[in-house]
Amino acid sequence: MSYALVTGASRGIGRAIALLLAQRGYDLLLVARSEDQLTNLALEIGTRHKRQAQVLATDLAAPAAAETVAAWAMQQTEQLAVLVNNAGYGLWGRFEQLSLAEQQNMLQLNMHLPVALTHALLPALHKTPKAYILNVASTAAYQAVPSLTLYAASKAFLLSFSRGLRYELKTSNISVSCLSPGATTTSFADRAGMGAELQATANKVSMTPEAVAAAAVNGLLAGEAEIIPGVLNKVSAGLTSVVPKGIVEKIAAGIYEKYL
Repeated sequence: MSYALVTGASRGIGRAIALLLAQRGYDLLLVARSEDQLTNLALEIGTRHKRQAQVLATDLAAPAAAETVAAWAMQQTEQLAVLVNNAGYGLWGRFEQLSLAEQQNMLQLNMHLPVALTHALLPALHKTPKAYILNVASTAAYQAVPSLTLYAASKAFLLSFSRGLRYELKTSNISVSCLSPGATTTSFADRAGMGAELQATANKVSMTPEAVAAAAVNGLLAGEAEIIPGVLNKVSAGLTSVVPKGIVEKIAAGIYEKYL
């Protein structure tokens, strides 16, 4: 059977994507920090979709995480067909006031892990008749976002990496897609340190993880380059290409900075 590997699979969008891939007939390799949550998800996959699911609880921000995950994955299967680079988080606040160490930890998880893991697993993906890579970015990838400065920059990197790699692999068996969701009802705001008022504002336009995952899996298997779930998110991302950058940044700052 073909396997799909999902990082950050214990909750939110990653969890929902894992369940949908199981429904589509893939066995799962689930990776995140929480062993209990991964084990519960594996049991749900087995019960609901009759698919196998193996779990690896590890700190994905560790420097050697990609090597650890890749070695473990190759021990589980020689038929890896899907790689979902979903692990990541944001930090809210002014760059100079946030801890540099924590910001570097975020960059390690958001950028270096997916690059290293993709590089390590490409040989395995090439062995499968049809394979897919999904990198999870954000609508923040399309613009600079004051007070989420490094988070937005890391997601812009991931979007550019995805498009470049997609072109390099266009004549191969591997299709590369980038998912850029907007506000989603996950633990992102809590992890980013956002206040209650900002969380309440985001909740007004949030999509559910299940809705985002449905768009992600459908777009991935259809071979779409960029997947932006939700009409409002598509419109806002599209406007960033025609509205002057200074205006876009002022609008973003008006949303996020006023709550600092």
